[in-house]
Amino acid sequence: MSDDTAAGMNFELSEDQELIRTSVAELCRKFDDHYWMEKDRDHEFPTEFYQAIASGGWLGLTIPEEYGGHGLGITEATLLAEEVSRSGGGMNAASSIHMSIFGMHPVVVHGSEELKKRTLPRVATGDLHVCFGVTEPGAGLDTPRIQTFARRDGDHYVVNGRKVWISKAMESEKILLLTRTQRYDEVTKKTDGMTLFLTDLDRAHVDIRPIAKMGRNAVTSNEVFIDDLRIPVEDRVGEEGQGFRYLLDGLNPERMLIAAEALGLGRVALDRAVRYAKERVVFDRPIGMNQAIQFPLADSLARLDAAELILRKATWRYDNGKSCGREANTAKYLCADAGFTAADRALQTHGGMGYSEEYHVSRYFREARVMRIAPVSQEMILNYLGSHTLGLPRSY
Repeated sequence: MSDDTAAGMNFELSEDQELIRTSVAELCRKFDDHYWMEKDRDHEFPTEFYQAIASGGWLGLTIPEEYGGHGLGITEATLLAEEVSRSGGGMNAASSIHMSIFGMHPVVVHGSEELKKRTLPRVATGDLHVCFGVTEPGAGLDTPRIQTFARRDGDHYVVNGRKVWISKAMESEKILLLTRTQRYDEVTKKTDGMTLFLTDLDRAHVDIRPIAKMGRNAVTSNEVFIDDLRIPVEDRVGEEGQGFRYLLDGLNPERMLIAAEALGLGRVALDRAVRYAKERVVFDRPIGMNQAIQFPLADSLARLDAAELILRKATWRYDNGKSCGREANTAKYLCADAGFTAADRALQTHGGMGYSEEYHVSRYFREARVMRIAPVSQEMILNYLGSHTLGLPRSY
């Protein structure tokens, strides 16, 4: 018997959790596929959706109550993320609120009382947009190799560097920014000497350039060029040199949130495929009668259901204070694959119409594809499971 079973793990959602699911689904119904198609096509931030989520109090779901939030766990956050994605909003919808839902966790845990009071209540109300600045062109997933540098100058730091794939930077007032305060070749342990800040995106010293991309175009992804940005010491999260360790606190929850979003996208894609397969008649019969259509959709149902179970286990372990690296990574891996496969099969079920924008499954397909790359690739997840869980030699 596993420790989870022994502890009485329960697959039933509580009344409050079920209420979150149904309430969010009801709110999201006001924003239909056509709304998201237009936002994606016009590269326009979904302000109306964001404000509706904020007005409902959902952005403060995991922020502690003393800072204006609800103080709930990652289980509730993933239920919210899944329903938002499943509504048809997909990654455009999820990415508009993703950072607010759990991205501030390093600040919640390690930020000064003054920094928390100054920022968290505004995040909870939706008044403050924050982006996450970690990835760099020359470092990729090798985070210790970042070169953006913060030099101490009295009661400020002066920062220079470049970030890439920064979602929502165009819309954001502040950035949760990872820098080096000691250079890579100056530290004994490669993850040392990195410092985290939550600071203003001062446009006089920050140049933000959107990246043209395949999908999820309602929310920008950007290159960010930082030139002599002065950051007050008060904007530092925790201690100097400990930034990477602080980030780790948020990595497993982030994987779970992404998994939930991929799961929701797979579910809505499957729903649309099933509906079309029942209605579309070719050779005098609905195409859903054909096993070549029916079996792949049934297989996707099974894979989405299985992926959901490991996600539920991961969030349960996290909320109960147990180690969850194995489960969180597995959930992201399986949900991303199951979600993309469901979207691909939904497109195939629609045939030529799947390639058109009319039925929306092409948008699901484009958005589901990114889940196998971001925020960490499937290959890096296998690296983690291979070395950390199986104990095999580290391959990189």
